[in-house]
Amino acid sequence: MDVQVRTPVMYALLPPVDHRKGDFFMHQRTLAMVEIALMTALAFILSFVKFPGPWAQGGSVSLIMVPIFIMAFRRGWRVGVLTGLLVGIVNLMYNASIIHPIQMLLDYPVPYAVLGLAALFAFRNSKGKLSVNWAFFGLLFAGFLRFLSHVVSGVVWFGSFTPDGMNAYLYSVGYNISYLLPEILITLVVLYILSRAQPDFFPIKKTTPHLPS
Repeated sequence: MDVQVRTPVMYALLPPVDHRKGDFFMHQRTLAMVEIALMTALAFILSFVKFPGPWAQGGSVSLIMVPIFIMAFRRGWRVGVLTGLLVGIVNLMYNASIIHPIQMLLDYPVPYAVLGLAALFAFRNSKGKLSVNWAFFGLLFAGFLRFLSHVVSGVVWFGSFTPDGMNAYLYSVGYNISYLLPEILITLVVLYILSRAQPDFFPIKKTTPHLPS
């Protein structure tokens, strides 16, 4: 008897299993869940590998986003979002600064979950491999969504830290972009190296005639 324990989130984000198609699809689903767990653990470990900086109110430059983008480009946006959500929850449990429940959502589960939407830009190039150009757009798009989530949190709940005479919106934008931009660039370099070294790691199905890499 096959027994599986799933949360409502997993039911919503993982594709349903068609039992008529045999054990192969069940195996693929189980493999995806194992990869999600491993990449979540890897992201948690990488969150401790930080580059120092002047971010007294939170934020750092690390490689925490790399495993999330790997899952997004490898398994699609549903798995990417689920991986990001779990990374945000784990980060919340061990490295949180909580002022308000909504701030908690905007600074932890939400900004990491939206990183999985980078998979919407996962296309195959003319060689049948992941298009690095489109992956770059996807990474920027998802990174921008994370940036917006942190900016809103910063304006509403950390506005008191704004220096006198400075606009709270501009301060939040500048503060968050100061660590997110270098983190996005470092993540892009790592993913580029991985895509070149192990192109078969990203089995992309969607094709596009534009922006070949």
